[in-house]
Formats: sequence, C-alpha cells, structure tokens
Amino acid sequence: MGAFLDRIPWTILIAACLTLGLAPFVPEPHVVEKLRMLFSGKLRKPIDVFDLLMHGAPWALLALKALTKLAGR
Repeated sequence: MGAFLDRIPWTILIAACLTLGLAPFVPEPHVVEKLRMLFSGKLRKPIDVFDLLMHGAPWALLALKALTKLAGR
C-alpha cells in the first residue's frame, strides 16, 4: 500500500480533496452531510453509502499518505 501511495503526488491528492472531496460546495460539502448522517445513524441507503465512499476516498488517501510519511520519519 505504501508504494501505491508514494506514486500519487501530493498535489493530485490535495486537488482531489478540494474538488471531489468537497463537492458540491453549496449549501454544504457532500462528505459533511454524509458524515452527519453516518454519526446520527441515518446512513442506510446504498446511494448514500456510495456517496460517502466516493467523496471520502480522497480524504482517506490523503490521511493514509500523511500517516505513512509521518511514521516513516
């Protein structure tokens, strides 16, 4: 997994987080809405789970890349 994350440039991950990870921007980012649904127990529909995974994937990859870099140093 580390080799896969090393091949992804930081700029691409940050750009993905700021675009796909936060889209749509108004009225609130989709990932925020889905996380709110998850924590309140309302995330039940398959489309909502898919939305959370799709909008959360860039954030998860960015966090994993940062953690592997911090753990390696």
